[in-house]
Parts: sequence; C-alpha cells; structure tokens
Amino acid sequence: MAPQQNAGAGAEAELPEYAGHYRLEERLGSGGMGVVHLARSTSGMQLAVKVVHAEFARDPEFRGRFRQEVGAARKVSGAFTAPVVDADPEAERPWMATLFIPGPTLSDHVKRNGPMEPAQLRRLMAGLAEALRDIHRVGVVHRDLKPSNVLLAEDGPKVIDFGISRPKDSELRTETGKLIGTPPFMAPEQFRRPREVGPAADIFALGSVLVHAATGRGPFDSDSPYVVAYQVVHDEPDLTGLPPNLAPLVLRCLAKEPEDRPTPDEMMRELRSVAASYDTQAFIPAQRATDGARKPESPAEAEAEPEPGARAGSGSGSDAKSPSDAGRKPERASGGPRRRRLLALGAGVVALAAVATLASVQLLGGGDPAPKGGDARTTSAGFAGWTATPAPNKGTPQCTYGAGKLLCAQSGLLYALGPGNGRPLWRQPVAPSTASAAPVVAGGLVRPASAPADGRLEAFDPATGKSAWRQDGPVYSQLSAAGGMLLLTDADDVVTGVDGASGEKKWSHSLPGHRGPYFVSFAKDPLAYTTTTSDDGSSTRVTAVDPATGDVRWDARLKGTLELAGASDGSVLLLSLDGIYSDTRAVVRYSPTDGTSQRVSLSRAMQQAHGAVRGNVVYIAGEGGSLVAVDMKARKQLWSLETSVIRTSSPVVDERHVYVSAPDGRLLAVDARTGKLLGQTPARLGSDSDRLAANLPEPVLAGGRVYSAAPDGTVFGVDAHDPSKW
Repeated sequence: MAPQQNAGAGAEAELPEYAGHYRLEERLGSGGMGVVHLARSTSGMQLAVKVVHAEFARDPEFRGRFRQEVGAARKVSGAFTAPVVDADPEAERPWMATLFIPGPTLSDHVKRNGPMEPAQLRRLMAGLAEALRDIHRVGVVHRDLKPSNVLLAEDGPKVIDFGISRPKDSELRTETGKLIGTPPFMAPEQFRRPREVGPAADIFALGSVLVHAATGRGPFDSDSPYVVAYQVVHDEPDLTGLPPNLAPLVLRCLAKEPEDRPTPDEMMRELRSVAASYDTQAFIPAQRATDGARKPESPAEAEAEPEPGARAGSGSGSDAKSPSDAGRKPERASGGPRRRRLLALGAGVVALAAVATLASVQLLGGGDPAPKGGDARTTSAGFAGWTATPAPNKGTPQCTYGAGKLLCAQSGLLYALGPGNGRPLWRQPVAPSTASAAPVVAGGLVRPASAPADGRLEAFDPATGKSAWRQDGPVYSQLSAAGGMLLLTDADDVVTGVDGASGEKKWSHSLPGHRGPYFVSFAKDPLAYTTTTSDDGSSTRVTAVDPATGDVRWDARLKGTLELAGASDGSVLLLSLDGIYSDTRAVVRYSPTDGTSQRVSLSRAMQQAHGAVRGNVVYIAGEGGSLVAVDMKARKQLWSLETSVIRTSSPVVDERHVYVSAPDGRLLAVDARTGKLLGQTPARLGSDSDRLAANLPEPVLAGGRVYSAAPDGTVFGVDAHDPSKW
C-alpha cells in the first residue's frame, strides 16, 4: 500500500504506511493533532491508529504531554469506552492504537436522523452519567465532552478522546496559553479559570451534549466562538425542545457555578424518578451497506470531525475484576469499582482513554462456586470437539458453565448449549445491555451478569430457560454472585444480599470505607471480597464478607494500589500496580490470620495485567500477549512467555494448562509448568471483522473439555487433554 496523501491541513504532505508493526489501510479522520487510520494487526484485528502530525512530533514539550496522556489512559475504566491496545509515544511519529468499534458519533447520528426520542435521550443521559462517574473516580477530567466524542455503539454510548490537548481546536487564547476544549461545550470556569477546571466541567458539557442530542443545536449557539464564550459565562441556556421531565436536570447540569451542578451519582438517582424503565433499544439500527459492501462506521479517537466514512473509539486497557471464582469482574456490564486515585497531570493534560473490558466466567452450580475452569482430570475420551453458531450477527458470545450446561449471552440473548455437542437447548431474550458478559449462576439459577437498568431482577431455570422468579425493586449499579447469593449495590453504596434460588432479600447494609462496592469470589473460598483504593493510590482497603449474611469477616488496609487476583489456603493474592502507569510490578500475598504480607517482584512490569491463581502459583496475562507465572511459595518468577497475541483474555488454569483467548477468536493453551505454548485453535474473525469484542471471553473448563467463543459468533469446544491436536 502506498503512503496515503494528507488532504487536510498539516505540516507533512505524506502519511506513513506503518505505525509500529500496524499497517495503515485507510484514513478515517484528520484533526489538529494528527490523523487517524484504519489499521489491522498481524492477527487480523481492526484498529484505529492515530499518528501525530510531524510538527508536534518535533516538540519535546508535546512528547512529554503525550507520554503522560498515554500513561493516564490506562487508569480509566468502563464499558463506555474503547480500549487502547498499543502506543509508542517515543516513535519518530508518536502513535496510539485503539480497538475499532462500529457505530456513528452522536454528532453524525443527529445530523442523519434528527433529534433523539425522549426514551433514547434518557438512556444516553444515564449512560454518559455512568461513564463520567467512572472517569472521575480515578481523578481524570475529560475537558472536551462533545457530540463528536460520544460514540453510539450497539451496546450503548462510549465516551472517546479523553482529555487530549488540542493546539488547533480553538482560536481562543488565554494570557497563559491555549484553552482546552470546544467552546460550545465548555463550562464557564474553562473560560474564567482554566487552571482550576475540575469534574464539574464535564457535567456542564454533558448538559450541552444532551441539548444537542434532543434538539440538534447547543444551549449556547453562535457562529463566533467568542460570542459562545460570552453566552456560556453570562447567559441562560436555551432549553427549548427538551422533554419537560428532563429539562430541570439538564438545567442543573448547566449551572454557572461548579458546586451547583449534580454529581454523576446524583444524576442517576434523579433519572430513576423520571421514567419507570430505560429504553432497551439500541441507539442505532443495523448498519447500512454501501454498494453491496459493509463499510466500517465508527468514530476514531481523532480530535476533529472525520472525513466521510468510519471512525473509531479511543480507550485503554482494563483494570477490572470479575464475579467469577477466578476473581475478575465483567467490565461495566455491572459497572464495577475502579481504582480511585488522582493523576498527577500537568496543565491541560488529562487522560485520554478507558480501560478495556474483560468478560467474566461464573462457574457456579447449585449455588456453590466451582473452580474457575473446573478440573481437566475428568476424562473426555472420544470427545472430537464441536463448533456451533447459535446467534449469528450478534457479536462475540460470552459463556459460563453451570447445571451441566454451557450458558451463554450475546446481544439481547441468553441461551444454553449442550456441552457434549453444542446443540441449542433454549433461548431467552434479554435486554441488550445485559448480555455483554458471561451469565452468572447463583442458587442453581442463571441470569445476565449486569445489574438490571429498570430494577427488575429475574432468574431463569438453566434446564428450560423459563423464568424461575422475578421481582421489582430499586435500581442497582452493581451485581455479582457468590455462595449462592446475588450481591447488589445501589447508588447510595448500600449492598443487598438476595438468595439466588428464591429471590428473597436476606440482608442489606453499607460497608464503611467502600464506594460502590463490587464483590468477587474464588474457588473453594466461602467469602466474597471487595476493594477500594485511596485517591492518591497509597493504600487499598480489602474487605471480606460472608455472602449469606453480609457480616464482615475481616478488613485490612494494605500498602499501595492492589487488585485481587485469587485466593489460596486462607490467603488472598493481589497484583501490585505502580502509581503512574498502573503497570503490574509485583504479586502480594496477604494472610488475614496473622496480618502478614509477602511480596514477589516481576522481572519486568506488565501493562493491563490480570491474574488467576492455582495453588501457590499466580498466572498473569498482560498487554501484548505476555504470560508470566509466579510461585509465591518459592518466592520467584517461574517463567515468562510472549505469545505474539496483541492482547488476551484473563487466564484460566487447570492442573496442567493455562488457557487464554485472543481477539481473533483463537484459543491458546500453555504448559502451566514450563510456559511452553502447546497449541492453538484457528482464528475465527468472520465476515464482520470490525465487530471484535472489547470484552474478550474467558475460556471455560468443564469435564476435561475447554470451551471458548469467537467474533464470528461461534461457540466451540475442544479436548483439554492434548492441545497439540487442536
């Protein structure tokens, strides 16, 4: 492919053919900072790659800001962003690659379809409020929330382009330099006191974005940015055309003084009283084909309006944990807790992306947690494997094992497959937003992994798919399962324990010191755990509760930023992250019986790492496909492997193998003792390779077999005993 010509403004006449090892296939958009390209990884995964303009690449100050922004990007998490999968701020032309996610921007959607309907608008408002809650909890301020930075993906809104300073975005200047932001969507303090901009500025921008979505214009409109600036600071907003039940809340968002605006949590509480339920329809219809071929239609993390064609989202890798017995939480399918600490950002430098999501695997049967992948010792003699496509064109399935069946979720569907042959057993429609992670099983019943947006809890019989119980109640922001119980957290941080088998509420109370507590549980461990990291990242509070009663069994404040990886022999194992780039640098074992901690350092830092535990060994998967095994008893790293996969799912471990899935649908098996790659299945990208899941499905182990899923919509099972034959 010849280098592409730059048709827009910029210092360079030609754009590069490669960024790192990513081949640039097509330009998606151009802006003041750089150009965004559609690219493809070696495995075939589609990416949006932003290459910085040469004039800024020569500026040492800009390079420093870009390095800090890339590091800060890894701190933001949520289902409302797209992951950064690679970046090189030290390259001759700095670049960053994000997962390509289909869907138009809010700006494009309004241009094509006109203002949103009230139900869609409310769902947008709730989604953006949740996104800002996640962003602000880690000390990040977006500073440039606007319609072109909101991507309407199939599963809901995604906020992109986090806080990138833009030298050419605005003609307005201050005495001390350039204003950060876009005037029609900037808060008064961004004009008056740009050095004191805080989270409330994003709430003001959210109000402006919602007016645009509802009316096609902003609350302050003029052709001159100077006039807009004056109106923002001095005039009242024009809310004509807003739904009457939403106008008062939007008006509060547009208050002149930051302290008068609601927080994201306050917005979500007020939205619950606006309507009985959320609109569960997707934001946009199926993508239109052009000239017989489907064209990617996704916003890039470009900082300017795109050229005609697709754009792609921006984000960062994941730091989430699940409700599975392995301890990783579905990334924002239920909106779990995030590291809460302030970023040391220079003037005008804010994080630009969000953490990639990970799917969870809940392996519970009869209400009790089973090992993360079961145990491969059970014979599977004569098992030839199978491949099934239960729900074509509905994205990557997310599966778990329970009640003797493979239980899966896809967009708008919950279904069961026979583990021996992949034969569909039943299908149950569910809200699309609840099917972005593997189902959970509690009390012998199955349900989607995320908290219901309308407060209606429902559980299904895994044998038939029929509703076993249903109840209406308050709206919960978090949902997890442990010990046969569903643990739900509301917007006021109150946790409620619900019996998974009957739906009966057993207990309800708050946990001091925890904000939005989300619980994880581990195999052969009766407790559920939650963590909260201090705002400065200097300590992490870890609390263990009895899921049946809600009683606190132990509570500890440990040094540093820590994330749960697993439990073994009465101790918990945690990953230790540094305070700047959130890289994992060590594994910590904490023993609550005597209050002692043990720390084993890694040979090198791992980005966006996620761990799994078996016995005394912690297995860690990181960005770039790296795998590491650490023996906590021997206090040393056992082995390290580079799989050449751009990123992987969280690891799943049995007595002999470590399993991970790749974005292109491959399933990889590694020798747990030596770190040698033993086998892998073929890639299964499918015809719509741009629809790669941000939540990579964890492999599922049961009965000597391993199951996984792929972007082409297939679910498949293989014999776990000899991966070399895959």
